[in-house]
Amino acid sequence: MTSKSGAAGEKVDRTSSRMSHTDNKFAGVPMLQDFDPGTIQRLAQARRDVLKVAIEIPNSTPKLFEINQKVSLKDSIRDVCERWNVSDHDCYALQYADSKQYITEKTRNEIKQGAVLRLVLAPSKVVEHIVKSLHQPPSLADKVQALKKLSESSADPTFSEEFIRKRGIQWIVHEVEQEECQGETLAYALTAFLELMDHGFVNWDNALTHEFLKKIAGLVNKITDADATILQRSLGIMECAVVNSNKFYHEIQDSITISNLISHLQRSNAEIQQNTIALINSLFMRAPSDKGRVGGRRKISDTMAQKQFRTVILNHVIRTPTAIGNEMAHQLHVLQVLTFNTLEERMMMKLDPAVQEEREKLLELRNVAFETSQHVSPVSKRPQGHITFNPSDFKKLGFINTNNPVLDFDKTPPGVLSLDLMVYFARNQQDNYIKLVLENSSRDDKHECPFGQSSVCITRLLCEILKIGEQPTEVGQHFYPMFFTHDHAFEEFYCTCIQLFNKTWKEMSAIKDDFDKVMSVVHDQIVLALNTKPASMEGFKQKLQALSYSEILKKRQQERLDKEQFDSQAKPVVELQQEVKPEIMDLIRQQRLNCLVEGTAFYKISNKRRDKSRWYCRLSPNHKIFHYGDIDDSTVTPGIETLPEKLAIADIKEIVTGKHCPHIKHARAHKSTTELAFSILFDPEEALNFIAPNLDIWCTWTDGINTLLGKNMKSTKAKSDLDLLLSMEMKLRLLDLENIPIPDQPPPIPELPRNYNFALTSA
Repeated sequence: MTSKSGAAGEKVDRTSSRMSHTDNKFAGVPMLQDFDPGTIQRLAQARRDVLKVAIEIPNSTPKLFEINQKVSLKDSIRDVCERWNVSDHDCYALQYADSKQYITEKTRNEIKQGAVLRLVLAPSKVVEHIVKSLHQPPSLADKVQALKKLSESSADPTFSEEFIRKRGIQWIVHEVEQEECQGETLAYALTAFLELMDHGFVNWDNALTHEFLKKIAGLVNKITDADATILQRSLGIMECAVVNSNKFYHEIQDSITISNLISHLQRSNAEIQQNTIALINSLFMRAPSDKGRVGGRRKISDTMAQKQFRTVILNHVIRTPTAIGNEMAHQLHVLQVLTFNTLEERMMMKLDPAVQEEREKLLELRNVAFETSQHVSPVSKRPQGHITFNPSDFKKLGFINTNNPVLDFDKTPPGVLSLDLMVYFARNQQDNYIKLVLENSSRDDKHECPFGQSSVCITRLLCEILKIGEQPTEVGQHFYPMFFTHDHAFEEFYCTCIQLFNKTWKEMSAIKDDFDKVMSVVHDQIVLALNTKPASMEGFKQKLQALSYSEILKKRQQERLDKEQFDSQAKPVVELQQEVKPEIMDLIRQQRLNCLVEGTAFYKISNKRRDKSRWYCRLSPNHKIFHYGDIDDSTVTPGIETLPEKLAIADIKEIVTGKHCPHIKHARAHKSTTELAFSILFDPEEALNFIAPNLDIWCTWTDGINTLLGKNMKSTKAKSDLDLLLSMEMKLRLLDLENIPIPDQPPPIPELPRNYNFALTSA
């Protein structure tokens, strides 16, 4: 003991000696715990202000530097130059090695730890060298190199601002006006102009001139021998000028020939196609809606409606081997939205009863459907003579206001657009129109599908789905190729959908009160078919054929189940389920005991076959005794006093099921009988044996007996009842949260206040 104590003491002494030596080594050095929190925070901030970066110069290996963000950028550049032994530090700047963007005092906070930078000539020096080479080029090759350098550097805002300060944009405009730049030099000059203007330092109205736009328009209208880069940049300049210039819009519009733009779409260059469509879109969006101006929006929309334009878009832009890029998809989205928006005027216009042509259209619908004695021209298909409305005919046509059908088009949207579509259907698909109208007019009033009312609602629905009247979004990329396959795409779209409505109406065996339900199903059918982006109208019809009413019901059911499944996995819902589950289990147990109190008739079992005689067993209302005994066939529910045998619950030892039952174990019983068997064991050698009439009663009795014995319910029915009741309870409790996303985590609990000295002061 003594030696061990001495050794331990010696060890403690050596440890103390080392600790003493360490204390002596760091004596006088302040430790972290010696500083107050404010000082520690300032030290940490100072450490974050120092960035470790790699800096390189041409023909040299990068070196590691530390840049202090609290030191001016000019001083940091001077330190770098001194380390590289570079004089005239004022002539240099730092630049990102990958993006070649200059670093300024405003952007230095964007430098990240470990960034690779380059020490290069300052923007002012680069601009000075380029300007000198442009104004006094020793040779054409030097001018080309200067313009190339200019086009590459103009993407940097710092360089661009310096070049613009040297009147660089004016020089480019002058060179283009005087045709001093040709071929490669012109391509570089136009590229630089676009990049410089893109930074927004100069107003487009101040930068552009009439002569410059004339030269650019000439390049855009040039069909043959047009250089791809020059054409691409010229289209880009024109598009930006249309968007950003109020002063020169009409001049640009008058100088551009739309037919020439269509020829550019036939080129295989995707960027030229994209810039061409962007220019057409910008011309259309900025065009005034003045109907009296020939070069206004109507002129452009008429061009866009031409078959040649649609065919070129379809064959040379959409149906190409290469995938459509995001920007091209956006331009096609804008083009389609603008095309549909040409219908907005009719959509927002009420039917004017004073306009003879509109009233003739209404009468034409009646005459085409019912072949009145009034003559109909085979060319115009418009009725001649005095116009009168027959209420019975317009009732068969499905109009709401049969005495004055003009009032059916009084609501906007869809306004008179729905009448235009109905007339198109009657003229261009006459057989389908007559079949649809006569088929419904022959039904009884209750099951009649009203053509007029459904046409108005379908038109409004299509306008909502295609968002007619809304401006295209800046990031939208949705477009439908099938609308480029027909000269009257929207009209054909309506014809298909109105027939779909009639088909769905019949599938649902709908009556007039079900009108909104049918419209809801048709909405889902159209949206689901459009989401597949069919390539043609025929493809769209095939998609609709597959989306029957029963298929929509299946999809809705699946969506509801998926939503319930998703919501049930949320943490708050799971916690709520755990809280509700004990109440549900108590409810199931109580139901099982109630069934046992009511009792059940069981058949007696013999060794050979099921005996026809029966016996009855039921639980006493106080849940303490089983009463059982034989009954005759006429007895339905015997009273407890008529059942002579008794079994106290306290005497029950166990319940066994299936092949473990005494009356099954040594008998040759059928499999179905074995599955329905259960026995109550009491006393050493006694058992009360059961064969349930069916599985439902077997589950009820085994669950009830287990409940009386204080055991868990084990039947499949108990689990299914729990799932059903729990699901119904959760639906009821979450009913107010319909369409509200349930977060995975509960909201954070606010911190406790510093004190609880709350006081209310009276005014």
